[in-house]
Amino acid sequence: MPTFRVAGKMFLTLPDEETSMAVRCPKEERDELVLAEPEKFWVADHEASFAWVRVRLAALDDADELRAIVVDSWRQAAPPRLLDARPDLAPPA
Repeated sequence: MPTFRVAGKMFLTLPDEETSMAVRCPKEERDELVLAEPEKFWVADHEASFAWVRVRLAALDDADELRAIVVDSWRQAAPPRLLDARPDLAPPA
């Protein structure tokens, strides 16, 4: 399973079937996402106690939504020095 890391911290995994991905997501936000859009987001049983959510790739609206999800997960894993070095990846104001 391919994994993507920033500064040694994993922020995205792509399971072998490649129909979904797992990304970092605070549990409070994760639960809201799953309730609001269960066709896009769900929590795998083995990840329930961790701050991760699964994303169904085919259910995403477009490449911009995919980018926003990946960048948000990256921001959660990146150390402050990288966040400061990449203001273009800062969260929306």
